Amino acid sequence: MEQMNFHYRNIAIQGIGTAVPEHKLDQADTSQRLGQALADRPDSMRWAKRIFKQCGVDTRYTVEPDLLKPTADCRYFPNHSELEVPGTADRMKTYKRESVPLALESARKALRDAKVDASAITHLITVSCTGQFLPGIDTHLIQELGMLRTVTRIPLNFLGCAAGLKGVCLANQIVSSEPGAKVLIVTVELCTLHIQPSSDREALFGASFFGDGSSACVVGTPGEGENLIFQLGQDHSVLLADSADEMIWEVGDHGFDLYLSPNIPKLLTRFVPNEIEVLLNGSRDAELWAIHPGGKGIIDAMETLYSLSEDQTAPSRTILKNYGNMSSATILFVLNEMRHQYEEKAVSGRPAGLAIAFGPGLTCEMIQIQYEPKRNPQHEKELFAAGTETALPEILNTAAEVVRMDEAHV
Repeated sequence: MEQMNFHYRNIAIQGIGTAVPEHKLDQADTSQRLGQALADRPDSMRWAKRIFKQCGVDTRYTVEPDLLKPTADCRYFPNHSELEVPGTADRMKTYKRESVPLALESARKALRDAKVDASAITHLITVSCTGQFLPGIDTHLIQELGMLRTVTRIPLNFLGCAAGLKGVCLANQIVSSEPGAKVLIVTVELCTLHIQPSSDREALFGASFFGDGSSACVVGTPGEGENLIFQLGQDHSVLLADSADEMIWEVGDHGFDLYLSPNIPKLLTRFVPNEIEVLLNGSRDAELWAIHPGGKGIIDAMETLYSLSEDQTAPSRTILKNYGNMSSATILFVLNEMRHQYEEKAVSGRPAGLAIAFGPGLTCEMIQIQYEPKRNPQHEKELFAAGTETALPEILNTAAEVVRMDEAHV
C-alpha cells in the first residue's frame, strides 16, 4: 500500500446492488436471427456474424421482448419499413416503464448490503444516458424507498459509460467534505432499446455487445454495524486530447445513435498510462484492476499494457461475457464480481488498485480502491476459545491488522 501511496480518508463503498431484466439474449441465437435478416446483404451478414462471435459476449439482458421474436417479427432487425421501426418516443415510453423497477431493485439490494437505512441517505446520485423523463427516477426512488424528501438530488444524465464511476468519484468528494454524508448512487441503462434496424457496420457493432441493467452502491464513512467492501482513495478525471469524434451518442428519430471508433483501444493505450501514473503517484504496483468492459479490445489493451494476469482481468471479462456492456451501470457489476471472486478465494489480505472507466469525450474516470475482506466474528471467537498454539498466530495477525487499519484511518 505504501508503494501505491494509497491515502485513506475512511470513505468506502459500503454496499453494492445489481439488477437485470427477465429477458435474456443468447448471443449465438441473436446472431443467427440477425444473419437471417441480412440474407440479402451477404457482406453485412458475414461482418455481423464475425463481430458477434468475437466481441466476448455470450449472454446479455433486455427489457424489450420484441428482440427475442423470430427474425420476421423483430422490429429492431433490418427487415422492416421505416414506419414499423419503433420511434424515439416509443422507445422512451418503454424506458420510463422499465427503468424505475430495475433502479428500485438495485437500490434496495445496495442498502441491504451496506446495512444502511434509506432514511440515512443524505445525497442521491442518479445516472443514465439511455433515456430521460421528468419527474425522474430520483423522485420515484425517494418515494418508494422512504428517503427523506430533503435529500440532495444530483442527476448525471447523458454522460455515457464513464458516468457510473463518475458518480462514485463525486460521492467520494462529497463524503470527504461532509464526513457524515451517506450517498446512494443508482445507475440504470436500457441500451438495447437503441438497437438500430440497419446493415451499417457501426449499427451492427453496437448491436453486438450492449445489454440492459441497473446497479447501485452506498458510499460513506462506515458506522457501527454497517458494512464496507472497498475503501476509496484519490480519484482522477481527465478529458483526453484529440478524441472528441471517437465515441458519439446522439438522439435520433429511431432512438439514440451510437458511433464507436475502432481506434479507441489504441488511443487509450497512448493516453491513459500518464493519467494512471498521476492517480498512483508513479507506482505500477496496482493489484486490483476494475476495468469497465467497454469492449473486449479495451480489456485486451489494458491487459497487454500492464502485463495483467487472467485473474486480474477476470471480473471485467466475466461481466462482459454474461451481461455485455451496460454503459454506466457496468463498473459496479465489475466491482461486485471482484468482491465475490475474492470472497470465494477467502482472501484475507487487503489488495489495492484502481477502478477505471471511459466515455464520450473521450473521458477517463478513475479512483483508487482497496478491498476489505469480510470479518467473521464467530470465527474469531472460536479461535480465542480454542486457545491452541496453532490459533494464536492467526489471533495475533487479526489483531495487528485491526490496529494497522485504525492507525491508517487516523
